[in-house]
Amino acid sequence: MPNLGDVFPDFEAQTTVGAIKFHEWLGNSWGILFSHPADYTPVCTTELGKAAAMQSDFAKRGVKMIALSCDSVESHQGWIKDIKGYSKCDEFDYPIIADPKRDLAVQFGMLDPDEKDAAGLPLTARCVFIIGQDKKLKLSILYPATTGRNFDELLRVVDSLQLTATKKVATPVNWKQGEPCMVLPSVKAEDCPKQFPKGVTIKKVVSGKQYLRFTPQPE
Repeated sequence: MPNLGDVFPDFEAQTTVGAIKFHEWLGNSWGILFSHPADYTPVCTTELGKAAAMQSDFAKRGVKMIALSCDSVESHQGWIKDIKGYSKCDEFDYPIIADPKRDLAVQFGMLDPDEKDAAGLPLTARCVFIIGQDKKLKLSILYPATTGRNFDELLRVVDSLQLTATKKVATPVNWKQGEPCMVLPSVKAEDCPKQFPKGVTIKKVVSGKQYLRFTPQPE
């Protein structure tokens, strides 16, 4: 599995929108790649339907979405009809990668040894990779096949990653867009007025150390 901060490997693949070269397809956008165990499976159907419904939310943030499943493009195309019918979505614009030989699943460490198909081959786990404009891996999450992902949380994570990529802040527990952020420990107290013109609030703690520094979300 790629490590955080590494350039995400480029690859060529067949998808539901044709052949792609991943880095070329990504262009200057952020990207989110999420894998699925197999087509026509219940949890995956709910996930891809939710992703389709939220595609405009990710697009507003400059994020391209792409899925992967260990079946053929033809199988994917048929499955998309079920996904659209179940989720009541008229549009399904993001591609699904075909990986029937598990080449990409092996390369990216996606296989779940406890979940196998009818032929006894391991299926992909529910991986999530978020890739930045610099093609570097910003986040990876690995779920077992039996646990569906929370796409509202993935959107929240994108907001945090994009904010903290350019501002000297971190986002605290359960943070959401527009809420106060925390000043990075590396920012000196004397630099705060210039860095954070909206002000900094220091929360008192028993130790007396002034490390809990909050500031309104930078613009």
